[in-house]
Amino acid sequence: MSRSDRERYNCFQFPPLDQVGPEGLVAAGGSLSPEMLLSAYAQGIFPWYSDEQPILWWSPDPRFVLFPDALHLPRSLSRVLRRDAFEIRCDNAFERVIEACKSVPRPWQDATWITPEMLAAYCRLHEMGYAHSVETYLDGELVGGLYGVSLGAAFFGESMFADVADASKVALVTFVRRLQASGFILIDCQVYTEHLARFGAVNLPRTEFLRLLDQALDQPTWTGSWAGLFTDLPGINA
Repeated sequence: MSRSDRERYNCFQFPPLDQVGPEGLVAAGGSLSPEMLLSAYAQGIFPWYSDEQPILWWSPDPRFVLFPDALHLPRSLSRVLRRDAFEIRCDNAFERVIEACKSVPRPWQDATWITPEMLAAYCRLHEMGYAHSVETYLDGELVGGLYGVSLGAAFFGESMFADVADASKVALVTFVRRLQASGFILIDCQVYTEHLARFGAVNLPRTEFLRLLDQALDQPTWTGSWAGLFTDLPGINA
């Protein structure tokens, strides 16, 4: 990022993370404005809360990260990819993807964590070109996908869903391979899940995550639609 970009993305200052415990609760309150969300992500912080709570901001230690260069492809999924039954698109149905993710529980989160306020906030980021969806289609029907936020050479994964077996896995692998080819440094997976560990994601100390994030933010942010991500884009950071 340029100096002006860093100043823009750091317009909201959160408490120092070296004063935050391993559970990762950084602050409560604020808003889900695009400016505050982008500031949070640029500082290694993300929102998670339920309807009955104020907005809660988190930066857990350790941090769960997938390096595009270290992607592991399970053998069973290799066979699925060779069958080439799925079609993968990007930024074709962002709101439908996040709506589908609302009903998917995470091991460490309440199933209602994607509140109407959260959905609207990420749709705004999508309209601004910072939030993106990757979708899996089978016979023309949306059957799986994921979404997240991109800054510099970092992608912050938020959630994924699958209505048929392997749909989200195929989206993930195809997407990570594309990010690898485009020079992305890391994919933030937030906290450990056995599912993503199978693909090579690892826990990092928060200090190491922040160091790598700082490197990733030195790269330009490719904003706008990623609809051509799997076809005509030569490279996100080109």
